[in-house]
Amino acid sequence: MSVSDLIHRERPADGDPQGALVLWHGRGTDEHDLYPLLDMLDPERRLAGVTPRGPLSLPPGGAHWYRVARVGYPDPVTFTSTYEVAARWLDSWLEHAGVAAESAVIGGFSQGAVMSYALGLGADRARSAGLIAFSGFIPEVEGWEMADANARGVPVAIGHGSYDPVIEVDWGRKARERLETAGSDVTYREYPLPHAIDPSFLAEVRGWLEVVVG
Repeated sequence: MSVSDLIHRERPADGDPQGALVLWHGRGTDEHDLYPLLDMLDPERRLAGVTPRGPLSLPPGGAHWYRVARVGYPDPVTFTSTYEVAARWLDSWLEHAGVAAESAVIGGFSQGAVMSYALGLGADRARSAGLIAFSGFIPEVEGWEMADANARGVPVAIGHGSYDPVIEVDWGRKARERLETAGSDVTYREYPLPHAIDPSFLAEVRGWLEVVVG
């Protein structure tokens, strides 16, 4: 697996990177969707940034990380194949960028938040510097399990719209509860929005990220 095996868009650090910020897009979009957040969250460009594209093309169009079976429970076949590809690609890209996995912050929106939880908390994965989850959930899927050791003490920023009709806010609350029980340092915010990211929470995450990578 090489860095070319997932289409992606890179934003280099200004000088030697102090870490990495990897953002995974939501269902039906692509690597351009969250790319502006790299500069919004890391305006000083201390981190190597990248936004990969999901490998699946599914209805109603755009790129996807897995087929939706039902909320909270991704289709095992597509999730497992994508997870394996994404994990190998992420490890390869971090090596290419000269950043240790322990210095990488992994984040995403919707399906991308699910992938961030999976790649940051999976039992077969290295511990990350921090996780960002906008409007997502910790997946329940055969073949994947969360490692409490990867969650213990890790900073996690969770934001979720209280009027979200796609992934209801209860999923964000469940993730917070599960992570706090595992010992994560959770920053949790709800905002009066549907399936979207609150700009005011982005400003908060920017300060959170400075502390995480500082």
